Amino acid sequence: MIQFNDVFKFYKTNNHKKVVLDHVSTVFESGWSYGLLGVNGAGKSTTLRILAGTELPNSGKVRRSVRVSWPLGFAGGFHPLMTGRDNVHFVARIYGHDVRQVSNFVEDFSELGDYLDVPVKTYSSGMMARLAFGLSMAIEFDCYLVDEITAVGDARFQARCHEAFARRRANADLIIVSHSMGTIKDYCQRGAVLVDGRLTMFDSVDQAIEMYNRMNR
Repeated sequence: MIQFNDVFKFYKTNNHKKVVLDHVSTVFESGWSYGLLGVNGAGKSTTLRILAGTELPNSGKVRRSVRVSWPLGFAGGFHPLMTGRDNVHFVARIYGHDVRQVSNFVEDFSELGDYLDVPVKTYSSGMMARLAFGLSMAIEFDCYLVDEITAVGDARFQARCHEAFARRRANADLIIVSHSMGTIKDYCQRGAVLVDGRLTMFDSVDQAIEMYNRMNR
């Protein structure tokens, strides 16, 4: 379970205050996967980062009784001057996992070869995505956060990603941000719609999609 208690999040830019979450209190219940919907700029990715704990609210509390991932494939937390392997070791230690086991998994899955031992600042965007996705799959979570399911690498590697993700989600919940209603329906049973700082929860993903479609007419 992930619980928001009076969560308030805003940004100030050019004397304008953009409110993302306006004192939101709600619960993402365990045992269910949620689709997080909203128009461009509503703050879905920010909300996902707050769920993950990689970004903090301005006020309010976020309580987690489950092990929550960072947004799947997120590479923003890698230190650019450290090698890919050193970044993997660092994250493994943070989450209390066996460093060698995680490193071996990422090395095999990412197929980066010798590049795993050079600084990540030299990586292409595709190489960074391979490292990030491999690390996301190397550590087991109770709830995976996904900010758009994107294709990484060639068709063969994409198939490996799909298989790995299927294995993980068989025993875990998902909270997904996507503009593809097909993806939301495939992966989620419940929905949440973010609009003007308010987060409306629905027990049915179809109800959430219906509200989202009304907003985009």
